[in-house]
Amino acid sequence: MKLIVGLGNPGKEYEKTRHNSGFMALEQFADMMQVELNREDFKGRYTKFKLDDEDIILFEPYTYMNLSGTAVVQIVHFFKVNIKDIVIVFDDMALPTGAVRLRLKGSSGGQKGMQNIIEQLGTEEIKRIRIGIGEPEFNAIDYVLGKPTGDEKKVWEEGIKKAAQAIKCFVFDDFLKAMSNYNGGGSN
Repeated sequence: MKLIVGLGNPGKEYEKTRHNSGFMALEQFADMMQVELNREDFKGRYTKFKLDDEDIILFEPYTYMNLSGTAVVQIVHFFKVNIKDIVIVFDDMALPTGAVRLRLKGSSGGQKGMQNIIEQLGTEEIKRIRIGIGEPEFNAIDYVLGKPTGDEKKVWEEGIKKAAQAIKCFVFDDFLKAMSNYNGGGSN
């Protein structure tokens, strides 16, 4: 069983904001797989489907970013998902807009949703796909809750598409291959 979690904030006012990069990548992957996140439970929205003989769960916590772990821990415990089979997808200000980086484990890097997941699950041994949104020139909260425009929007959307393809590689193959294919030949 694999669990892929896209992080973001629920509600119309947050749609297509930088902070919802994780939601957007997960939804693009769901479209690729022709499935819909149509169930509500565990303080979020999810779907569960079979790929060959393996269950795949796609999940969007609706707890707002900073409390993502409270929802993730519920779905992990309910379905008894092994930590090694979880991937978290989220935005990262430390990466240039549109860059995608996959890591096997590590700190949250200051991303509050990921930090809450690490705290709730009690481990940093969680795979993640980070989507770069770039450094803000002004207030970080306004920046992450803002919507990119122009050339920045195009580059950001390419990063989201690349993250969705990385999810697909993880699901059909494995995370190390996804790292090799989508980390741009380098660091994790």
